[in-house]
Amino acid sequence: MSIDNAGDLVRLLQLASPALPIGAFSYSQGLEAAVEAGIVHDRNSASDWINDLLSYSLAITDAPVLLRLIDAWRTQDYAGAVRWNDLFLASRESAEIRAETVQMGFSLARLLTDLDGIEADELGHLTGLKEIAFPAAFAFAVAAWNLPPAPALSAYLWSWAENQVMAALKTVPLGQTDGQRLLFAIGARLAAIVERAAELGDDDIGAFMPRLAILSSRHETQYSRLFRS
Repeated sequence: MSIDNAGDLVRLLQLASPALPIGAFSYSQGLEAAVEAGIVHDRNSASDWINDLLSYSLAITDAPVLLRLIDAWRTQDYAGAVRWNDLFLASRESAEIRAETVQMGFSLARLLTDLDGIEADELGHLTGLKEIAFPAAFAFAVAAWNLPPAPALSAYLWSWAENQVMAALKTVPLGQTDGQRLLFAIGARLAAIVERAAELGDDDIGAFMPRLAILSSRHETQYSRLFRS
């Protein structure tokens, strides 16, 4: 889990930053619909919702897929990168959530194209994907900048958690201190999740989240909403 130099830490902070112009702030991943349905209504129910998504979706799908994508890009296994990108897209629970990862993946790929330091030939393997899932673009940046995989996964998960908590602050609503309590507790879980993700076999990857799928589908036609998903 260690980071050997300050430069790597800065790059990971940049990838995890809410200032990264990929539109992550505009998505709640079903949380807004859960608030509308009364499932999430206070700090405890928000904690249950976010931690359930973390445990039963991200920990066993996003996390191991991201590690495999990092390895594929790093070893120039482009066929493997395509395969894991396609698997991740197929795993999304609703049209909204699928559109979210494609929009964020496209935005990060475009940002990487505009930044200096990555060869155009390398970028072509990413931008040549028909649809770019966000983990594929994130993993590409990690591999291109030669960042350590485990800390990179921690940064990915932290960024997701921070966006979920910010969505809860706006929709439940929660106070800033409650938000920090949630993040403090979630942060304590990430090391174990990263360790487990590294041990999962290919056949163990995948989630079943019917409530998320139903609520996200309802959100598509929700009358009043702040978030795109």
